[in-house]
Amino acid sequence: MAREHPSIEYPFTRLPEEEMRRRSRAFLDHISTRRSVRHFAPDPVPREILDDALRAALLAPSGANRQPWHFVVVGDPGIKQRIREAAEEEEKRNYEGGRFPERWLRHLEPLGTDWQKPYLEIAPWLVVCFREDYRVLPDGARENNYYVLESVGLACGFFIAALHAAGLATLPHTPSPMGFLSRILGRPPSEKPFILFPVGYPAPGARVPDIRRKPFAEVVQDDDGGAGAESVGGGPRGRAPR
Repeated sequence: MAREHPSIEYPFTRLPEEEMRRRSRAFLDHISTRRSVRHFAPDPVPREILDDALRAALLAPSGANRQPWHFVVVGDPGIKQRIREAAEEEEKRNYEGGRFPERWLRHLEPLGTDWQKPYLEIAPWLVVCFREDYRVLPDGARENNYYVLESVGLACGFFIAALHAAGLATLPHTPSPMGFLSRILGRPPSEKPFILFPVGYPAPGARVPDIRRKPFAEVVQDDDGGAGAESVGGGPRGRAPR
């Protein structure tokens, strides 16, 4: 006989289709304005707004509900300076020291990035997400987590969306290698840095690269026999949504 586990009823309310369409379009219209920002204003951001975005991130699904993540919030100017200096040291080796292959540098060129990362000090908050590969049990034994990269990636996606919904900007920054974040922030060997997020308001006149997303039809395959081509694609088969 299968073991029974505690459960609760899912408090789900089915919406009329017209309301579903309105909400889905409103979310799409809003999230379509999100961009990664590298120019921040130093203006303070209330901590409670940041904490609400983190609470949203912590609601992400995870393998076996292990929640294999740890977020560190940094607002201390001295620590932000140390993080910037360490990040720039690694990034300078990447961009100018030969660690990045020429092909990778060519792909980065349209973004206008280089090894200098002043936003790591200017943004009022830095949030570092660590992935927890395993847990250390009271007896010292290790217990691995499951689907760690997928789970942590989902939490970071929730975090980015929540920040945008609150009217804030961020950038998923991944300096390579990132071991300096573990050292500076005193995280244990069971955790590895995953993404470094500067968080704040865009600077007045902040500019972002003029890039385009891949067309919907190029990255979404319709295998429903044609019945849902219009509802899935936002228009006739093969056409991108507006």
